[in-house]
Amino acid sequence: MRRRLINSMLAVVLVVVAVFGISLVVIETRTIEESAYESVRSDAARLVSVVDSRLVAGEAVTAETMRSQVPEDRYVRITLPGQPPIELGERPEGGAIEGTAADPGRVRITVQQSSGTVRAEVGRTLLIILAVALIAVVAAVILAVRQARRVAAPLTDLAEAAERLGSGDPRPRHRRYGVPELDRVADVLDASAERIARMLTAERRLAADASHQLRTPLTALSMRLEEIVTAADSIDRADASPAAAHSATATIREEAVVGLAQVERLTDVVQRLLTKSRDPALGSSVGFDLDEVVKQQIEEWRPAYRKAGRAIVRSGRKGLRAVGTPGAMAQVLATLIENALVHGDGAVALRTRIAGNQVVVEVTDEGPGVDPELGSRVFERTVSGHNSTGLGLAVARDLAEADGGRLELLQQHPPVFALFLSREAEETPGH
Repeated sequence: MRRRLINSMLAVVLVVVAVFGISLVVIETRTIEESAYESVRSDAARLVSVVDSRLVAGEAVTAETMRSQVPEDRYVRITLPGQPPIELGERPEGGAIEGTAADPGRVRITVQQSSGTVRAEVGRTLLIILAVALIAVVAAVILAVRQARRVAAPLTDLAEAAERLGSGDPRPRHRRYGVPELDRVADVLDASAERIARMLTAERRLAADASHQLRTPLTALSMRLEEIVTAADSIDRADASPAAAHSATATIREEAVVGLAQVERLTDVVQRLLTKSRDPALGSSVGFDLDEVVKQQIEEWRPAYRKAGRAIVRSGRKGLRAVGTPGAMAQVLATLIENALVHGDGAVALRTRIAGNQVVVEVTDEGPGVDPELGSRVFERTVSGHNSTGLGLAVARDLAEADGGRLELLQQHPPVFALFLSREAEETPGH
């Protein structure tokens, strides 16, 4: 690219220099020749005037008296009536420029100048023109190289930016080059880089959210399967009584029913993630029974708490209905309950209440609570005070906000997390 620009610019300059140089040489040659002819004719006319003046004054016209009037590089022939010609200077050899002037009937003077003198002057002029042309070409080379660098360097830089973009580095460079066309290309590349960066961020966030949202129901499901395995082992024991076997069978049936419900919720989580990835603005908020969601979560997590030697209880107002996505709100509560199981201590309590036109579900435990240095930053991604991923509470808040609710930390010690949801409007009696 750079070489082509330099070659094209030099070709243009050489053509221009050649055209103007040849024209200038022709014009200057003619000018010098015409000036030489005019000079000898002028000298001849001047000498005629001098000779006439001497003749009128009665002075002698000889080679000695006229020598001072003749330039050294001229040959002069003076012809007087009744006298032999007077010659001054050396006759040119190899061609001459001649000028003649005469006084009718009396004096005739011929002046000659060697054509070599004219050729020498033409040669000097040609050298000057060639020197100027050479300087112009050198200046053109320098300017062409600089201009080629100015144009080629941005193109190389844009090519590197496009290569970086294609290799998965979508950081915009925000470089401009002072050339409108190149700046336009840079704008397009930066805009594309920003779009790709947003897309990659969204994909990575979706992958992180999906892995975290799937981990919670899978953990609960694995606990249910462990309960089923334990109950099955009690049936297989040879010394198991019929009553124990019947109790174990009932436990298996109960745990299997709950496990199927958890599988359905897991399926709902996957479906919601896929729907969100296709259309983030698509919502599925409906009115639902908040008691059912709270009860479901307590039943799902009771085995894990029982295994850890802790209790999970529910209190507060019942019969509340909220607006949102049941599966998403169950996921939010599951995150809070799991967070209390992993990072908290003692009994975990779920309390439901009304706050204006909203329903509130509070989750609290008897643990040390949230680090005072973190505060509400616990909802930020990658922020964690216990070496965890830092995604759980951030994903839970996003889920709550997607349904028009909010998730807040009401108290740090003991920790109290509250899920606020819109309250379903009660139907007017008679309708």
